[in-house]
Formats: sequence, structure tokens, C-alpha cells
Amino acid sequence: MQISMTVNGEDITREIEPRVLLVHFIRDVLRLTGTHWGCDTSNCGTCVVLMDGLPVKSCTVLAAMADGHAITTVEGLATGGTLDPVQQGFMEEHGLQCGFCTPGMMLTARALLDRNPHPDDGEIREAISGQMCRCTGYATIVRSVKWAAEHPAAQETTGEEVTA
Repeated sequence: MQISMTVNGEDITREIEPRVLLVHFIRDVLRLTGTHWGCDTSNCGTCVVLMDGLPVKSCTVLAAMADGHAITTVEGLATGGTLDPVQQGFMEEHGLQCGFCTPGMMLTARALLDRNPHPDDGEIREAISGQMCRCTGYATIVRSVKWAAEHPAAQETTGEEVTA
């Protein structure tokens, strides 16, 4: 079957088998390997991408279900060579260790900040509650999201790089 969608701002059309999961479509067909595949049971959250701005676990979504939708992967967060504030926050506050959960965490954080630009610690923890990190203990992840909330300058779509 043929599907069409927008991935990281680019319109794409591909022929797929109807049973292909979105995570495999993104990784194997589009070769965007920032989306990780972890548990295959929707428990860990490493496969989170944004579909129309909302976090979805791509291991539970058929690629065909994404037909006509906008998908954002971690590769689509940076714009014009400038890191998204969430990406920068994870760097500044050491929100990653092994990095396996990081893409899904960052996309979930981006969705949270898009709907709530000033979340408190509890709201951040609730937003990321569907994702597992076995390395950080979550404190640095929460600090990373708070950093991004306090530094939204790179979110402006002026096309110019933001310097601090």
C-alpha cells in the first residue's frame, strides 16, 4: 500500500506492507535511526515520536496509521543548525547518560513545553511517566526540561541561529 506523510517537515510517499510498524518505517525505510526500538511492548517509551505534535509510541502505531499526518523525530528538533532548547537543556543539565531513552524523552518534553511552556516538576514527571530511564534517576531529566522552559529563545522560527 502507498502512504504519504510529512516527516520532519519533508513530504514523503512510500510503498509499504500494511503491517509495518511506524518505528520500523522510520528506522529501516527512512533511515532515521534516532528513534530507538526498545521493549516492543510500549512499556519503555524509547520509540516515542510526535504525530501531529503529540507523543506516540511508534512501536504500537502502524505506519499506515500515520498516513496523512505530520511526524517529528529527534532528527527534526534542531532547526537551521540550532539545537532545540530541549536538546540544549539535556546537554546543559546532563539529562542523559547512555542516551538510549533520550530521543523519546526529548520529544515528550517538546510536546509538554508546546502545550505548557512553564511546567512545574510534577507536570514534567507526569509527562515523562510513560518512559523509562535506567541511568539517570530522572532528576537530571527534570532539570533539563526546566532549563528548556527557561531558555525558549531557540524556539523562535526566525531562521537565525540563536547565540547565548
